[in-house]
Amino acid sequence: MLTELHVRSFAIIDDLQVAFHPGFNVLTGETGAGKSIIIDAIELLLGARASQEMVRAGAEIATIEGLFTFAEDSQAEIKNRLAAEGLDGDDDLLILAREVRLGGRSVARINGRAVAQTLLGEIGGQLIDIHGQGQHLSLLNPRRHIDFLDAFGNHEDARAGVSELVGRLRQVRAALDELRRDAREIARRLDLLNYQVEEIDAAGLEIGEDESLESERRRLANAETLARQCAAIQQLLVDGDGEAPPALDLIAEAAGRLDKLTRVDPDLTALYAQAEDVNERLNDLARGLAAYADSIAHDPARLTEVEERVGLISQLKRKYGDTIAEVIAFGEEARAELEHLSGHETRTVDLEIEEDDLLHAIGRETSALSAARAVSAEKLSQAIERELEDLHMSGTRFEVEMARTPSPDGCYVGDGRLAFDASGIDQVQFLVSANPGEPLRPLVKVASGGETARLMLALKNVLSQADDTPTLIFDEIDQGIGGRVGAIVGRKMHDLSQRHQVLCVTHLPQIAAYGDHHLVVHKEVESARTVTRLDELDGPPRVAELAAMMGANSEAGRLSAAELLADVGRYKQQIANPA
Repeated sequence: MLTELHVRSFAIIDDLQVAFHPGFNVLTGETGAGKSIIIDAIELLLGARASQEMVRAGAEIATIEGLFTFAEDSQAEIKNRLAAEGLDGDDDLLILAREVRLGGRSVARINGRAVAQTLLGEIGGQLIDIHGQGQHLSLLNPRRHIDFLDAFGNHEDARAGVSELVGRLRQVRAALDELRRDAREIARRLDLLNYQVEEIDAAGLEIGEDESLESERRRLANAETLARQCAAIQQLLVDGDGEAPPALDLIAEAAGRLDKLTRVDPDLTALYAQAEDVNERLNDLARGLAAYADSIAHDPARLTEVEERVGLISQLKRKYGDTIAEVIAFGEEARAELEHLSGHETRTVDLEIEEDDLLHAIGRETSALSAARAVSAEKLSQAIERELEDLHMSGTRFEVEMARTPSPDGCYVGDGRLAFDASGIDQVQFLVSANPGEPLRPLVKVASGGETARLMLALKNVLSQADDTPTLIFDEIDQGIGGRVGAIVGRKMHDLSQRHQVLCVTHLPQIAAYGDHHLVVHKEVESARTVTRLDELDGPPRVAELAAMMGANSEAGRLSAAELLADVGRYKQQIANPA
């Protein structure tokens, strides 16, 4: 609900702050006082185009701010959208703003943050419907007609069931499309994976194998050198070189002499122990060298085998990983993907069966929904035509057109297939014939004027439960309407305001009298400049304004105005207390 509007330096408005209320708000005033300028300012909050001519002469920037409040359990869609855009603020308040600068540049803001003009329009369009030029009227959007019909007929649950089935079908079709689109690529991928898995499996790799093979390869490649050097060391340790005695004999002799010395000086015992340890270590070294020398074999065949194995492992590493562990892991991943892709033909068949089942299920559900809609469409047409009779448009015909489109990919209905979406198989459009003998035409093509205004009012009254737009604005709805019809329009708008906040700019006192809040717009001259002012009227000032609207600014006129207000008061009392 629009609770406050603050307009600065906009056209002839210097600084104007308006408080709007729940219920029925009427704006009256002489032609040119600025009523339409206020509506223009609100339209800017709904994303209308801005121009520098809107900026008040002498100012550099025009600003419009609208403060909106939410009912505790309403407008969840808007709140979720704001949260998604990072624009959420107070849970119950929303501020839309527009700045227009000289040069024509404008800035849109939501909750104080700059946003794209389109986003401002999307949010604002869910908060306010303006009936004037029709650009913000949701009823003139054919895509919304099916929503209104379903809300009128309470078909939301059935429609939700259809939407769920359609959502599942979309998932199945997306999976099928992916499988079919990638069939050739999957075949190529399967060939590659088979080769990779077979190549890795055939290698029979073991972790750490590469290191042991490399060590063995070095020994085999240098077998002669290793054997020759081992023999030379063995000779130094055990046999001597012909001129010098063996190292083991020399160490043994040194240890024996130390043993004798310890008898003279026991302090040499530790050194003797070291000599014995060296002797033992050299003996271990000699035995180890002998064993190593015995293990060395000059085996060209084995060397060739080892080198081939090392080459194979190196080749696998280049392809699949830096280590044997990584190569093995790559093989396991390839095997898992191979198993997954190998079942794509089976999955394709399963998905095709599921797709067909869903198309039949959607056909059954949408057919039932369509039949229920047809009943609701007839009731809606009758209800709107009754409203139009009250508004002195008894010759007007209203019809809900429900069309279907054949499609080879559609759901199964009867012996054929029909196009569908999440809302079902029906394309819904409101048709109107405002004059007897005239053909029915789409609502959006109905000529503007008093008939259109009354038609919109009738639609709003019948569909008010379905229309969740909180604020409805009617700009000079009394065009082409006389006083007798004006009283009926006033009652209809008052009834509409029981479910919506209604703002109406009017020149008819019969409509203005039904307002719960009466705002009068007038011009004043201050410091040689024209400014727009707005006052809320009650009591005698309101009676005087209604009399002036009647063109009877006299005692008799004021009596007539007071009588009109009294009649309206009795009507409101009757509505409030029907018993």
